[in-house]
Amino acid sequence: MSNANQQAVARYKNNFLKEVEERVEEGHWVKMCMQCGVCAGSCPLGPAWEHTPQKIFMMIRAGKRDEVLQSDSMWMCTSCYNCIARCPRKLPITHIMHGLANYAHRLGIAPKGQPTREFAVMFWKNLTKRGRTNELMLTLSLYFANGIGPGIQTAMNMQKIGLGMVLAGRLNPMEIFGGHSVKDLKGFHAVLAKAKEIEDRKKGFAA
Repeated sequence: MSNANQQAVARYKNNFLKEVEERVEEGHWVKMCMQCGVCAGSCPLGPAWEHTPQKIFMMIRAGKRDEVLQSDSMWMCTSCYNCIARCPRKLPITHIMHGLANYAHRLGIAPKGQPTREFAVMFWKNLTKRGRTNELMLTLSLYFANGIGPGIQTAMNMQKIGLGMVLAGRLNPMEIFGGHSVKDLKGFHAVLAKAKEIEDRKKGFAA
């Protein structure tokens, strides 16, 4: 095999599409996209996307790794599943977009300051701490994410709604002290650790 052919084969073996197929949830479906644009037209947030799903898939096949993984488009998905329901080829588009977002996050190259991403990270940390969502602490974390001043202002603006939730039993003020947890918290954390270990090994992340 000539040097030119060897280089071509090497590029193919190491291209971004192959990386996505191997490391992103449902990534092997990307090559099936026929660029019809139905997903973009079906998305309620379609006009707000920087790169619609079919554009993301096209960019993957074009090898535009940084542009894809640093895009905030994957974080715009609301999981409405309109795209999956209407895709002529039944691609699991929602799962692929979430998979790309998760992959970019784990690589540490996801866009910083993207609101949906910041909330996703905040929610995950809240949930995994005790195995149950501490709604009060999650709300406060969200309010004060941009600083003390904005947090106080937001809390003041939302006080009537907050009080209504407390009176309706939908928000427990005692959660400020930590809230309730799953019965076997140690076992829960062990399951998460094992799941991460398996995923890291499967997706090729260093231990």
